[in-house]
Amino acid sequence: MKAIKKILPPVIALIAIILLANSVFIVNEYESAIVKRFGHIEAVFVKENAQNVRDTTAKYYPSLASANVVEGTGIHFKVPFVDQVTKYSNRLLTYDTSPQQVITSDKKKLLFDNNAQWTIENPLLFDLSMRSISSAETRIDDIIYSSMREKIGKNPSSSIISDKELGEKLLSELTSEVNLALEGYGVEIYDIKIKRTDVPEENHQSIYNNMITERNRMAAQYRSEGEEEAIKTRSETDKTVSVILSEAKANAEKIKGEGDAEAARIYNEAYGSDPEFYKFYNTLETYKNTLKDKVTLVLPSDSEFAQYLTGKGQ
Repeated sequence: MKAIKKILPPVIALIAIILLANSVFIVNEYESAIVKRFGHIEAVFVKENAQNVRDTTAKYYPSLASANVVEGTGIHFKVPFVDQVTKYSNRLLTYDTSPQQVITSDKKKLLFDNNAQWTIENPLLFDLSMRSISSAETRIDDIIYSSMREKIGKNPSSSIISDKELGEKLLSELTSEVNLALEGYGVEIYDIKIKRTDVPEENHQSIYNNMITERNRMAAQYRSEGEEEAIKTRSETDKTVSVILSEAKANAEKIKGEGDAEAARIYNEAYGSDPEFYKFYNTLETYKNTLKDKVTLVLPSDSEFAQYLTGKGQ
């Protein structure tokens, strides 16, 4: 009896500790919790936005319109051994997909390796529809690649690979569409990124040939545009040269005319001042140009041309 009395207090204390340990639970700042009793939801503990959680859930599960959603973290109580507590993280989670093939509009296969940042926005909806992180990731994977195949299938492979702006636009649209599809699952996608885009090995040569063809086409276009510009430049240059030469010739003719006029004026002045000397000078110039290499001239004795040679000239 005494032994029982000695053992009883520690046993009672141990039972009390066990009961107390199973009567409380702690909800951290980065967690939400759902308390179930025999499978029935008794309470949902969230950090904030309790009304939004209740309203969103009621949209898909009208019977839970009055669900007990409580705001506040910290220590909470439950019925020991009867109530079960399921906790979900409200932090950002990373879903890393395995590479999958997607067919483009030009019937080329591309390998996409994606990842997504997501979070559990409504733990009650999540528990009712997903129940686990692995199930959520499987569902996210299905929705992401379903939407991606539809979008990629409307664009050629060359644009998907090389057009950065197009890639960003497609990812933004993809994020919005995936969130719309996941609205009833209590999940929200914050970001979708493409880690790597590649082509299957059998498509490498085809892509390479297409790139060569495209570069050759662009080179031919640039050469054609360059030749057209060269012809235009040469035409303008020839026109300019023609104008310059025409103006130069006109100026030369003008200067020559002015020179001839000046020469005629000087000639007239010289001739008018001493006509006999000018006649004598011109005759001597004619002798110099004519009487070369022992030339024999037969002239009449009264020839004006010979008057200075015969001494008859003045």
